[in-house]
This record gives sequence, C-alpha cells and structure tokens, in this order.
Amino acid sequence: MLPFVLHREQTRDVDRRAVEEYGMSSLVLMENAGRGVADKLCQFGAQGPVVICCGKGNNGGDGFVLARHLDLRGIEARLLLWAEPHELTGDAAANFNIVEKGGLTIDVFGQRHDASRLEKHMGEAEWIVDALLGTGARGEPRAPLDEVIEQLNASATPKLAIDLPSGFDCDTGQAAAQTVRARHTCTFVALKPGFLVTGAAAYTGEVHVLDIGAPRRLVESLGSEGVRRQERV
Repeated sequence: MLPFVLHREQTRDVDRRAVEEYGMSSLVLMENAGRGVADKLCQFGAQGPVVICCGKGNNGGDGFVLARHLDLRGIEARLLLWAEPHELTGDAAANFNIVEKGGLTIDVFGQRHDASRLEKHMGEAEWIVDALLGTGARGEPRAPLDEVIEQLNASATPKLAIDLPSGFDCDTGQAAAQTVRARHTCTFVALKPGFLVTGAAAYTGEVHVLDIGAPRRLVESLGSEGVRRQERV
C-alpha cells in the first residue's frame, strides 16, 4: 500500500489518467476494484448471503463486479438496485449486463423505498455491502436513498462500504444526517482526507486501502501532489 492521501479530484485523476495516458481500460480498473472487495470479504470468512446495495453510478458498478466474483467462489450474492437498469451507463451498465446474463439474483427497487422487501433481504444476509454512492456524491442523500440508509443502519448485520460510506464526504469528513455506519470500508488507491478526521471511524469502521492496478508512477505523482497540498494548508 502506498502511504498517500488523495482528495476527490485526485482520485478521479487516477482513473482518467490511467486510461488516457497509460492506455488502461476503465473496465479493468472496475474489475480490479470489485475483485479486491471480494478478496477482502473472503478474508473475513464470508459464506453468504451477501446483500449488495447498489446505486446507478460506478460505485454500483463495483458492486456488480463484486457479486460476480462472490458467485464464482460459491458465495451467494444478492444485488439490490436503486435505479432502473436503463439508467445505467458506461462501465456500470456493462457489468450489470454481465451479472444479468449470468443469472445472479437482482432485485430492482428503482426509485422506490420498499421497506418490507429490503427487510427480507437484510434478515437473511450475513453481510450487507454499501455500493450506493461514490466519492463524487456530496451533501444529503436524496430520496429514496436517505430512507434506505436509515434502514440499513438499523440492522445489526455487519456492513462493508465500497470506497466510502454513502453520505460521507471523502474530502471533509462531514457525515450527512443519513450516512452508512460501516464495520469496514474498502477504499481504492489511497486514503481519503475525510477518513482522518476525528469521528470518521464511527462511519468508516476499519479502513482497507486496495489497489486497482493503476501504475505506481501515476499514483506516486498524484500522492506527492497531495502531500504538497496538505503542507500548504
């Protein structure tokens, strides 16, 4: 693990520059992210069912990849989607098509909060994975995700957040009124500054930094910029 802290825009730059300057595929980066989370859950001894709560962005795409790799290992994965499939774009849409054709369990909630349906899934889950909102999200989660997060937090089932807990600002460490309280957070490439703020651990739990295969030279260059930025503050 490289000992760097990257802000929101720098994290985006890792993906963008890995594709534009190094010729990597963004699908490969997402694949590595989702598989890394699957590896971590297996380290925790997960046997399933693992309920993966997904939004329509790339965070949800990571969740689709995670589900496929759990399924490959014989671990039951259930995907809950708070979007309509036609709303998905880019790499998230590509990975949704794969899990759909692969016959994985997918329950589409769309833009609705159905507490009873969600409760049924949570009641049978060994782990709940938060793949609702990514680093680009700011401010209060919009309906129905605010109600979804509240219900997730009411469950005693352990939760793992992909990249960051939904509702948590990765730069400032500010938590929205409805923010997922995770036992573990699997973040990518580097720590985020918000994770170091006093009280952040109440939401992130234990943080694990996973690589996504981005070239070391690229990560080090952005990490050095982050260090310089922190020194100027």
